[in-house]
Amino acid sequence: MFLDFYRLREQPFGSTPDPRYLYLSQTHREALASLVYGIESGRGFMALIGKPGMGKTTLLFQLLERWRTSARTVFLFQTQCSSRELFRYLLYDLGIESPEQDLVRMHAQLNQVLLQESNAGKRVVLFIDEAQNLEDSVLETVRLLSDFETPSTKLLQIVLAGQPELAGKLSRPSLAQLRQRIAVLSHLDPLPADETSHYIDYRLLVAGYKGSPLFTPDAQAMIAERSGGIPRSINNLCFSALSLGYTLNCRTIDSSIVEEVVADLDLEPLVCQQHAATNPSNSLGSPAAAQTSCKPAEKRGVRQLTFLATVLAALLVLVGSFSIFFLGNLPGTTSPSDHSSLGKAGSPPVLTVRVEPNQTLEKISLRYLGHSSPKLTKEICDLNPELRDPNFLKVGQQIRLPRSPGAVQSGDPSQHRANKAKPLRRIDHE
Repeated sequence: MFLDFYRLREQPFGSTPDPRYLYLSQTHREALASLVYGIESGRGFMALIGKPGMGKTTLLFQLLERWRTSARTVFLFQTQCSSRELFRYLLYDLGIESPEQDLVRMHAQLNQVLLQESNAGKRVVLFIDEAQNLEDSVLETVRLLSDFETPSTKLLQIVLAGQPELAGKLSRPSLAQLRQRIAVLSHLDPLPADETSHYIDYRLLVAGYKGSPLFTPDAQAMIAERSGGIPRSINNLCFSALSLGYTLNCRTIDSSIVEEVVADLDLEPLVCQQHAATNPSNSLGSPAAAQTSCKPAEKRGVRQLTFLATVLAALLVLVGSFSIFFLGNLPGTTSPSDHSSLGKAGSPPVLTVRVEPNQTLEKISLRYLGHSSPKLTKEICDLNPELRDPNFLKVGQQIRLPRSPGAVQSGDPSQHRANKAKPLRRIDHE
């Protein structure tokens, strides 16, 4: 769409957690330094709290990239699970099959692997994203994982990342033992106005933009105000503004374009219309009251229709790129690649995806299967004998992935210090 028009190498305001686009605000920098220090010093338990859209997952991916070659890392985000399922996901990513085994046996297998890695001088780090969704019983199981230790060191480093609801759970008396084990507690705050401008410029720079300022100061100020400093909201506004600017043949995004985008993304008029339709007897349901309580959206004519058509085209492209994966995971359905790969009865189904720019086999595994491990990489290479080097893939190349038990079933040293202590209940209500 607008990449060539604005001389961009790639999409600067995408929705995936690409660590290259991690902008280190003050709180992001402190959180990253605290977690790095906690892992390197073997503190055992760490937590990262932030509102939705603050970049928690992107920060975790930055940590995964940092220890990709020097430690065994496990990334779990399927947190609506039981204790048994959590153990199975963990063991699978560590290369251990655990079909229909009880917790005692899986506990023993995990302890053996952790001791082996410790003797080899490698850390094992477990990252759990969306941890606010874990049931209390599963959180208690996570706490018991910290009991894997020797007299001198913790065998497993655990990082919990979640929304403020996680802080609320950790404040419960029933989870006091877990809270006491958390040695590093970090949080992420929304970006102030000046940081929002730096955030936008940084992402454009990473995407290859080298021209004059693409967003005017007034436009950036409006984006900062309307987004509330939430990185995900900033991305949505900037993406829509660039789409509309491209439609209108505008080389610079000014405040009028941002204002129109904000109006188009505003759900309040639709909510008010629905309220009026479902409450006809209410005084607010009258036409006069509706006009005073809900300001109707102004007609924007051809410009608005063209913009909506452009955004629809972008959505269709995104839906097309993900449809194979999501449709293939619906119960009782198979993708075309499933039928072609079944061969004989009983052979495992596969998922076929196309390689996108800057993707490696590890990134593809994390994106489509939710995890990555040496064992999984070997399975993928077995399914793709034409792969000579899993780290060098061709754009557009088709890769066959296994439908594994871990696949998604339903998405400077001076700074190495922990954030200043803050009560959990205060974080929960921020």
